[in-house]
Amino acid sequence: MSIDQEKYRTGRHVVYSLQAHVVLVTKCRRGAITDRVREHLIATTHDVCERFETTLVEADGEDDHLHLLVDYPPKVSLSKLVGAIKTNTSLWVRRENFPEVTQALWGDHFWSPSYFVTSTGGASLEKVAAYVRDQREPSRAPGKPKQQPR
Repeated sequence: MSIDQEKYRTGRHVVYSLQAHVVLVTKCRRGAITDRVREHLIATTHDVCERFETTLVEADGEDDHLHLLVDYPPKVSLSKLVGAIKTNTSLWVRRENFPEVTQALWGDHFWSPSYFVTSTGGASLEKVAAYVRDQREPSRAPGKPKQQPR
């Protein structure tokens, strides 16, 4: 899907344009996501999205959370999609036994049991995608949006 212009998608009996911004947080907000872990989390998320017939438009994050911008059809339940993403990425990370993950987290859990999701609503898809893409910008203070040039 092109971010430059919003496109409507079609199904057998539906025309739609649905995007969601999802944020997943590691257990106890521990910094367990290094660059190599993030790459694999995003690749696994992409695979899960394909199985759900959704599109992972953008993904990035910091050491304790991951932002996802997902384009999805109305037949997909976001809670089931997020549950599948969390389950598959957590299983994959634990199976790889990364030292940075095992040092930061204990037990079988990787993600916090909760998550954040919002529709992209009034914001343009390009703005939300840029926000997700710029998560690791050093000029941005944690938890604060990037300052717009005047």
